[in-house]
Amino acid sequence: MSSKRNRVIKMPAPYLKRIWIDPERVPDRRAYPFCLPFLGDEFELDFDHAFTIIVGENGTGKSTLLEGIAVLAGFDEAGGGKGYRTVDHSNALEEMGGELSSALRASWLPKITNGWFFRAESFFSVARYLDEVNTEEIPNVPGGVPPDFLSHSHGEGFLRFFEERCQRQGIFIFDEPESALSPARQMEFLKLMRRMEEIGHCQIIMATHAPMLMAYPGARLLRLTKYGLEPVSVKDTDHFRVMREFCDDPKGFVEAVFEE
Repeated sequence: MSSKRNRVIKMPAPYLKRIWIDPERVPDRRAYPFCLPFLGDEFELDFDHAFTIIVGENGTGKSTLLEGIAVLAGFDEAGGGKGYRTVDHSNALEEMGGELSSALRASWLPKITNGWFFRAESFFSVARYLDEVNTEEIPNVPGGVPPDFLSHSHGEGFLRFFEERCQRQGIFIFDEPESALSPARQMEFLKLMRRMEEIGHCQIIMATHAPMLMAYPGARLLRLTKYGLEPVSVKDTDHFRVMREFCDDPKGFVEAVFEE
């Protein structure tokens, strides 16, 4: 019998309703990440859709923002789920989410800490840990024995990993999942997102550069710039425009890049 702690709450996503910065908790405005232009005293972000997708150029602070949200949800800023901590992450990872989360406040209804924070850079260390301990019970697997995630390719392991978790209630944070996915696998990931939406108790917050993922129907698409977050349509993103120019004339596009 499931414990009260793991009982599914019969309320639809989103559960994280709003985050905002508390100026009194900012230790130094000149230090990263608080020097990011969008993180002014008036910064706040509402989540009024079950799925929120954030786009923007590298360096705008998308990953740092997702790390901060992940820490607020009880996850490790380097990736993983509730209670998962490891020292086996790459030293190349920049982890500033903990510092940002210390200055953030959040409104939940209700507070949900189940779920997962996916980072492509750390996925395999997480998968290796789960394969080694072999203790986590996964729904719909005979005997509750976890599968061997590392016996699959990066994309296959990633999709299998979340196929077996998307039935659970929780908040799922994806930082550029397309890093692990070919275009064909991105289409499979879209189908996975649809199943999560149909379940009704999954909240997704995702940062991506992939127009295919940005186009998920019904998601709230936001563009992050130095001026803050603003609603945007897929066709108005730089990512879509560049991809469209490439698809219209691949050879001419590449030659134009070389001439710049």
